[in-house]
Amino acid sequence: MRGELINEFPMDVQQVLQWADELVFERTGKHLTNLQQAVLLGVWDHQKYREIAQNYRSTEANVKKAAGALLQLISQELGKQVTKSNLRATMERYHISNVSSVGNFVQSNLVGGNINLCRESWHSAETSHQRSPSRTNTDKHYDMTDAPERDHFYDRSDELTTLKQWIVEENIRLVNLIGLSGIGKTAMAVELVDQIKDRFDIVIWRSHNQFLKQISLENNLLDILSQHQETKLNSLIEYLRSYRCLIILDDLQETFNRGELAGTYLPGYQNYSKFLKKIASFSHNSCFVLISSEKPLGIATLEAESLYCRSLHLTGLGESAREMLKTRGLTDDDKWLELITLYDGNPSWLNIISTTILDLFNGSVTQFLACPMPFLGDLETILSESYLRLSESEKSVMFCLARVQSLDITHKPTDFSGSHADFLKALQSLCRRFLVNKNLENGGSSFNLKPVIKEYIKLQIINKE
Repeated sequence: MRGELINEFPMDVQQVLQWADELVFERTGKHLTNLQQAVLLGVWDHQKYREIAQNYRSTEANVKKAAGALLQLISQELGKQVTKSNLRATMERYHISNVSSVGNFVQSNLVGGNINLCRESWHSAETSHQRSPSRTNTDKHYDMTDAPERDHFYDRSDELTTLKQWIVEENIRLVNLIGLSGIGKTAMAVELVDQIKDRFDIVIWRSHNQFLKQISLENNLLDILSQHQETKLNSLIEYLRSYRCLIILDDLQETFNRGELAGTYLPGYQNYSKFLKKIASFSHNSCFVLISSEKPLGIATLEAESLYCRSLHLTGLGESAREMLKTRGLTDDDKWLELITLYDGNPSWLNIISTTILDLFNGSVTQFLACPMPFLGDLETILSESYLRLSESEKSVMFCLARVQSLDITHKPTDFSGSHADFLKALQSLCRRFLVNKNLENGGSSFNLKPVIKEYIKLQIINKE
């Protein structure tokens, strides 16, 4: 009988892809990535990870990482260990079990390609019994609607360990993930959520650019959280006490006014600092993670006043950026560290400049570095977004910094038209945007610009003149 069923109803990998996609979406709120699909197809055809990597033009390490996470998720769902070598046999056994148990119903739906109707029938009575209650839909809710697709994550093990320690072990209520645009803050947060989401009842990812006013954001969060409580609670804090929630709020800089000093809230967010203080100060077991390219006003004070508010400044990649350059197919690896240093280890900058090296220099880093440096190219568009957010006094300070090697803050530059107090305010604001470097020298401090930013500002001076 089983032999006939195998022949009559052969397992189709497209059905498995659809089933896996629904499983991943159910658990994470996102669909299978292209890499995950390639891994599943390759494993189904008994390909080696090296072959899958070559076919997908990825690294073997990336393929292994994607496969490990996917196989672990499938193992949890089926209640048994699923590996690269037994995936196909395991799925075919469950397919046969489905056909044997529900006969014509499965024949008309599973074989016809509509796997939705028999989603739960993939589990035998034994595996259904073995599934942990902590993984059921009624206990967990992941709303990752606004989260970007999980892509390659470069090694930031120290920073990731710090964040996990703060959030999971120390129960920090307000975490600020801050750093220059393109530095990898959002990618870090996506990886963080993937690793700790099982420790929370509810995970929500929202972007500030979706909400013009603070009240709109709060109401959206309340609408989601109220779905899990039979009796509607009166405030967001009460929901944070009733459930352990992990709430990621991306693009915080979108709540700030352009053309003013950093961290100056828009009219619809004028009370946002009070809201954040309430999150950090009131007792609950939830956590808000804020992602921003500007440090919000009042956060430094809040960190000093509250034990439950922390900030992590994400800086550029070091040696781990070499993996990116290898993936892009650049040559002259003895020059890679020089390239990484020149572009401050910023993943976005390096990715953009790698395209230029491939387009114009056939991938040769040596030839590229022989040109006048630093080259901007398509980076100008990215940098202009940060420049347009500056106040006039900040632009004036940037012009001063672009003309010198470094700037001693004890003396106001002669070409800055405002007062010394205005100069210091503008410089502090630039620090909160992570656009200047602070250097400690002989007990004092001086400031300068990153090479890429300095070159961009020089272009603005030329255009202005």
